Amino acid sequence: MKDHMGNSLHLKSLNHISLLCRSVVESIDFYQDVLGFVPIRRPGSFNFDGAWLFGFGIGIHLLQSENPEKLPKKSEINPKDNHISFQCESMGAVEKKLKELGIQHVRALVEEGGIQVEQLFFHDPDGFMIEICNCDNLPVIPLAGEVARSCSCLNLQTMQQERPMLQQERAI
Repeated sequence: MKDHMGNSLHLKSLNHISLLCRSVVESIDFYQDVLGFVPIRRPGSFNFDGAWLFGFGIGIHLLQSENPEKLPKKSEINPKDNHISFQCESMGAVEKKLKELGIQHVRALVEEGGIQVEQLFFHDPDGFMIEICNCDNLPVIPLAGEVARSCSCLNLQTMQQERPMLQQERAI
């Protein structure tokens, strides 16, 4: 495994994901009504159709496809496909809402060391996979070092600072 020296790009957080859409209007409705994102102002200097939404600390930038009919259509929900994942407070409430909205979804269960993580997978209007989970149940365990309690408690900066110390200890 290649040695990585900390945060060489000085990254702070995930800012946004960008998604190509058949219909920006339909996608805005989905991300606003289903996931709770809020439309925000986007720069007026862009010379293409799109929309920006924000929620849960990240942005979603929707871009209108110039050839929407050429975008691939996905019907099968495959949890191994590219996706973005959101943690939730109540898996039962999420599944109830998906059923009320008539959104087809697939359930999955991950078990590790007596810990269970529930997952729900579904598509946005353009076939991009979305996962909702209670992933905070599963601890983040770095390959070396201390165990973080959950994803939300993970401090990447601390892990990166500890990595050189652990590498030195192994060399001794």
